[in-house]
Amino acid sequence: MKIIIILLVSSLALSSHAFTTSTTLSSSTSSQVSTTSLLLNSNNNNDDQESASRRDFFTSSTNVAFGLMASAGIATLAPEKALASGGATAGKYTTIPIAKRRYYGRVQQAVHEYLELGSAVVEGDMNAPIIQTFFDAQGVVVVKARNQAINGQCTKKDNSCKGAEIRDSRWNDMKASMYLLGNAFRINQQKAPDNLPTVKAAKAFFKEIDAMEKSVKAKKPKTFDKDAIGHYANGLDILDTYLDLVELPPIDSGHYEQEFDTLVGTSARIT
Repeated sequence: MKIIIILLVSSLALSSHAFTTSTTLSSSTSSQVSTTSLLLNSNNNNDDQESASRRDFFTSSTNVAFGLMASAGIATLAPEKALASGGATAGKYTTIPIAKRRYYGRVQQAVHEYLELGSAVVEGDMNAPIIQTFFDAQGVVVVKARNQAINGQCTKKDNSCKGAEIRDSRWNDMKASMYLLGNAFRINQQKAPDNLPTVKAAKAFFKEIDAMEKSVKAKKPKTFDKDAIGHYANGLDILDTYLDLVELPPIDSGHYEQEFDTLVGTSARIT
């Protein structure tokens, strides 16, 4: 490829030199036989004519050069169309791995805790501590407190550089992470999030467990709530469908018997 480009550049340089020499000789001969009036007109128009001639010659030479380059298989030098991923929620090969690193840990930990509710739910007592904690808005540290000191020195007036932690229920964090992970499983930007199979499955699951949450947060939760048990059982089937769509193991695989790291960026793989 380098040899072809060097030959093409050399050819253009030689052609340009030959053209300049030819123009100079032609101008010299013409000046010897022309009259005074023709010489005056030539002086007025010479610059424009020579510029136009050079431009036409260079254009034709360039077209020939690119034709030779294309025939020699150097067409990749031409600019290609830009291929955009479609933003943060699109792109099969870029967004999904990023979403997995962000949300896999949170989703898997939420599934782990959700499955642990099973024995308490079967008994039907919505007052069970494990059930209450799952829906408690202060039950889980979603974001740990960060030290805001700069180079080990606190610059705040009250000398308090420890930031506040962010707490929420495991259920609310489960809903957020499931939705965001499911929304990333798209291959283009044309489809609305609500039309994605992953998001549809997530919302169907949310509907069942939101109904269960109402029973748990009632002023006097029932000691045996058949409706809450039914919503939990329905949620298990829907959750299995969702996990399959987002490329996670099923609930009966034994994979969720462990606890998971919820930090962002830990891994894009199943851990």
